[in-house]
Amino acid sequence: QVQLVESGGGLVQPGGSLRLSCAASGRILSINAMGWYRPAPGKERELVAHITSDGSTNYADSVKGRFTISRDNAKNTVSLQMNSLKPEDTAVYYCNAGGLYYTDLGVRHLEVWGQGTLVTVSS
Repeated sequence: QVQLVESGGGLVQPGGSLRLSCAASGRILSINAMGWYRPAPGKERELVAHITSDGSTNYADSVKGRFTISRDNAKNTVSLQMNSLKPEDTAVYYCNAGGLYYTDLGVRHLEVWGQGTLVTVSS
């Protein structure tokens, strides 16, 4: 099995910073894309930031210039540096990793999700 374990959530005042981290472990062949998502009105989850194995990134318009995603391919980890946080950033943030994993049925492409970490931005 493959697991994603997130850390770094918490309570922060508006304008403050937090850093989220996510580590993938288990029967991993290769991870292509890793990203962070959060719930949004009308959607189960919306993309916050996304990074591929070659370092290409993509951000939601609402976080551009404030959030930075990075990853360590050797360690199968992804981080999200969140600066200038706003109350509307309050959410549970979920880590996602899409790649090739060993399963009982052989190698399969799967999207794996973490359990989520709560970020609360409030004074």
